[in-house]
Amino acid sequence: MSLPTKLSDPNTTSSSSTSHFPPMKKAKSQAVACSLDSSNRNGLHHHRHHHASADDEVFFDSSSKSIDDDLKPEDRVLPPAANLSRKKATPPQPAKKLVIKLLKAKPTLPTNFEEVTWAKLKAAIEAIFLKQPNSCDLEKLYQAVNDLCLHKMGGNLYQRIEKECEAHISAALQSLVGQSPDLMVFLSLVERCWQDLCEQILMIRGIALYLDRTYVKQTPNVRSLWDMGLQLFRKHLSLSPEVEHKIVTGLLRMIERERLGEAVDRTLLNHLLKMFTALGIYSENFEKPFLECTSEFYAAEGVKYMQQADVPDYLKHVEIRLHEEHERCLLYLDASTRKPLIATAERQLLEQHISAILDKGFTALMDGHRIEDLKRMYSLFYRVNALETLRQALSSYIRRAGQGIVMDEEKDRDNMVSSLLDFKASLDTIWEESYSKNESFCNTVKDAFEHLINLRQNKPAELIAKFLDEKLRAGNKGTSEEELEGTLDKVLVLFRFIQGKDVFEAFYKKDLAKRLLLGKSASIDAEKSMISKLKTECGSQFTNKLEGMFKDIELSKEINESFKQSSQARTKLPSGIEMSVHVLTTGYWPTYPPMDVRLPHELNVYQDIFKEFYLSKYSGRRLMWQNSLGHCVLKAEFPKGKKELAVSLFQTVVLMLFNDAQKLSFQDIKDATSIEDKELRRTLQSLACGKVRVLQKLPKGRDIEDDDSFVFNEGFTAQLFRIKVNAIQMKETVEENTSTTERVFQDRQYQVDAAIVRIMKTRKVLSHTLLITELFQQLKFPIKPVDLKKRIESLIDREYLERDKNNPQIYNYLA
Repeated sequence: MSLPTKLSDPNTTSSSSTSHFPPMKKAKSQAVACSLDSSNRNGLHHHRHHHASADDEVFFDSSSKSIDDDLKPEDRVLPPAANLSRKKATPPQPAKKLVIKLLKAKPTLPTNFEEVTWAKLKAAIEAIFLKQPNSCDLEKLYQAVNDLCLHKMGGNLYQRIEKECEAHISAALQSLVGQSPDLMVFLSLVERCWQDLCEQILMIRGIALYLDRTYVKQTPNVRSLWDMGLQLFRKHLSLSPEVEHKIVTGLLRMIERERLGEAVDRTLLNHLLKMFTALGIYSENFEKPFLECTSEFYAAEGVKYMQQADVPDYLKHVEIRLHEEHERCLLYLDASTRKPLIATAERQLLEQHISAILDKGFTALMDGHRIEDLKRMYSLFYRVNALETLRQALSSYIRRAGQGIVMDEEKDRDNMVSSLLDFKASLDTIWEESYSKNESFCNTVKDAFEHLINLRQNKPAELIAKFLDEKLRAGNKGTSEEELEGTLDKVLVLFRFIQGKDVFEAFYKKDLAKRLLLGKSASIDAEKSMISKLKTECGSQFTNKLEGMFKDIELSKEINESFKQSSQARTKLPSGIEMSVHVLTTGYWPTYPPMDVRLPHELNVYQDIFKEFYLSKYSGRRLMWQNSLGHCVLKAEFPKGKKELAVSLFQTVVLMLFNDAQKLSFQDIKDATSIEDKELRRTLQSLACGKVRVLQKLPKGRDIEDDDSFVFNEGFTAQLFRIKVNAIQMKETVEENTSTTERVFQDRQYQVDAAIVRIMKTRKVLSHTLLITELFQQLKFPIKPVDLKKRIESLIDREYLERDKNNPQIYNYLA
C-alpha cells in the first residue's frame, strides 16, 4: 500500500469542491513516492499526487527506487479471485530513510480575493434577510468562509457579517414602530419578526460555521454568531422603547385577561416570553412589571372576595388561584418566576388576610367539623408560615368552647363529661385529618384542655367519677364490653387533665363502694380493668384502697359460706330469713356516718348470731353495722297477687310496720323506727310518692309533712314479679357531696403539712418564696398561696417552724 505524499493543514475541512482562487505555481523540487517495507510487497499499491497548502507545502525526497520497480510484472496487480495461499516468508529489509524539505517559495493570493469572496457572501446574507432565492450554492458559500478563515481574514469577515446583520435587524424593528394599535395583532407581528430573525441568524451561522468554530473560539471577547444576533436584537429593541413597552403591555394585558377567565393564545405568550429570556431581558423588562401587576391584581381581588365570600369559598378560590399560577409557570413563564410569583399571590391573598380569615370563619369551621375546609386552611397557612397564628386560634377556640361546657352548671350531671368527650373526639379527628398530626397542635389541644377542665377546681373531677359510675353500673343495655372499654379509655384521657386527682379518687371510691355492696356493677372485669388503668396512670399508692375493696368483697363471700355451714347458723337462725353480710376494712372504704334504726326482732337475732360467729373466728376485731348500706328483698302479698320488692334496709323497716297496722302517721313511723328525720322523709317519699307506690299518702302530695298519714296500698298492681323500689336516699345529696369534698380538703391539709415539714427538715433554713416554690413542685393538686400560708402559720403555732428574728420572711426548722 502506498503512502500519500500530502500533509494537510489540521484546521482544513475536507471538501470535494474545487478552490475558487487561481492555481499556484509549482516549486522546483519534485515529489517522489517513498518505498515501503519489502514485507508489504504482496499488497495493493497505487500512486497519489496532491497539491499541498500554499503556506506549508512539503515533499518527501528519497533516493530509493519506486515500489513498482521492485515488483514482478505478475505481482503488480492482484486479481479479485486470486488464490491467497501462504508464501514463504521473506526476511525483513532495512527501513528506508525519509528526508523532508520545505518549498523555497510560497504561492500568493490575488489582490481582490477578499473583496470578491465577501461580495458573494454579502449577496447571500441579503438574500436570506430579504427571503429571496440565492443563485450561489450553500456549499460554495461555506467553502468561501473556509478560505477566508484559512487566510487569516476571519476578523474582517466577522465585522462585515455583524454590520450587515445589524442593518437588517434595525430595519426589522423599526418597521414595527407605529404598527397596529390592536395589541394582539402587534404581538403576532413581533412573534413573526422574532421567528424570522432566529431562522435567518441560524442560516447565516450555518454558512459561516467555520468562522464560529475557529475565529470566534480562538479570539477572546467575541460572541458567537447566534449570540451576536441576539445582542443586536436586544440593542435595537432597547433603542425602540415604544416597541418594547408595547410588547410588555400586551403580554401583561393577555395574562390579566386570562386571569379574568378569557381564553388567550398561550403559544404566542410562550414564544414571546422565550424571546425575552433568550435576549436576557426577561427579569428586568418583563418579570419586574409582571410581579407588580400581579400584586396589584390579587390585592384588589383579595379585598373584594373577603367581603363577598365566606371563608370556605375564599380558601377554595385561593387554592385555585395558586394552582393556576403554577400552571402558568409550566406553560409559558420562565421557571425562575415561579417562586416570586407564588409568593406574591400568597402574600396578597393569604398573608394580608390571615386575621380576617380566622376571625370570620375559623369558629364556624370548627363548630361544623369541616374537615376538608380545615385541612385546606392548614395547608394554605403552612405555605405562608402562619401555622403559629392558626395554633393560637385553635387554643383560643378550645378554651372558649370548652368553657361553655365546663362552666354550664345545667350540664353538670348528665351532659358535661359526655360533651367534653365528644368535644375531645372531634378535636382528635381534626388533628389527625386536617392538621397532619402536627405535634405542636397536639400539645396545644392538651394544654387548652387542661386549662378548661380545671376552670372549676373540683367539679370536673367529681363529675368524671360520676360518669364512670353510670357506665360501670349494671343496667347499661346495648353496651358491649368493647364499647365499655373504649369509653373507659376516653374518660381516662380527661382524667389525665385533672389537677385535683384526689377529688376524683374520693368520689370514685364512694361510688365503687355502692356498686360493690349493692351488687350493681355491670362487670367485675371492667371494674378491675379501670383500676388497672388508674394504677398505670397514678401508681399503686393511688389504687391501693380501691384494690383493698375488691379483696374485702371476695373475703366476705368466703366468710358467708363458712357462716352458713357453721353450727350457729344451723341451730340458731330464725326461719324464713336469708342474710348476706359484707365485712369491710375501715381503712379501705369511704367513711359513712352512723345511722340508728330500730330493726325488727328477726334481723336483730340474725345480726347477733353472725357477730358471735365472726368474733369467735377473728378475735380482737370489732364489728360496726352500717345500716344505711343494707338492702333487702321482701315478699309481699297484695290482693291482686304476690310480688317481691327490692328495697333498702330503711324501706324494709318501714314496710314491716304495716304487717301489724293498716294506717300509721308520720310520727308513729318515726317513733317505731328511730330513723333520722330527713332520712325517714326520703324513705317515705320513695314508697308513697315515687313510681312504685307500695304505700298511699294521705293527703296526696309530693312532699312529706308532719301530719301526713300512710296506709298499705291494697290496689297495687305491676306486670313484673320482682319490683325495684328506687331508694331516694341512695342518690347523692348536696350534703354528701359537700362532706366528701371537705374530707378531701382535710386530707390535702395533712399532705401540705407533711410536705412543709419534709422540705424544712432537709433544708433547715428557707425563705418564704423558695418554700412556696418547692411546695408547688411537690404537691399534686392545685392550691392557693393563701392556703399554703395558713398551713405554714399552723406549723409555726405547733412549733414545727419558727420565723427568723432578723428576717420574718425566713423560716427555721425546729428539730
